[in-house]
Amino acid sequence: QVQLVESGGGSVQPGGSLRLRCAASGDIYSSNYMGWFRQVSGKEREGLAVISTDGIRVYADSAKGRFTISQDNAKTTVYLTMGVLQPEDSAVYYCAAKTTPRTRGSSLLSAGEYNYWGQGTQVTVST
Repeated sequence: QVQLVESGGGSVQPGGSLRLRCAASGDIYSSNYMGWFRQVSGKEREGLAVISTDGIRVYADSAKGRFTISQDNAKTTVYLTMGVLQPEDSAVYYCAAKTTPRTRGSSLLSAGEYNYWGQGTQVTVST
């Protein structure tokens, strides 16, 4: 079992920045990937960025150039640093961990690949 707790969400003006934090506990060393996703009510959960245990990063086009995923040396905390935020970035942001083998042909940014999820943290971008 892996437990994930997100923090760092809040309200910010357009053009602003936020850093989200995901604290992982439990059998975290069984995970091979951790990632950040977001979801707007009524829409599918969107993959933003994932990082492997050896530091390989994959970004969605919507995140490239503005968002950075990172992890601490102990691999127990994952961050998402977000810049130049826009109102369309408003969503609930989720941290996820994957402990299962990768599904052939499936994207690492697919929510269905992840079997552990945090409770989410709200990000609101508005004037």
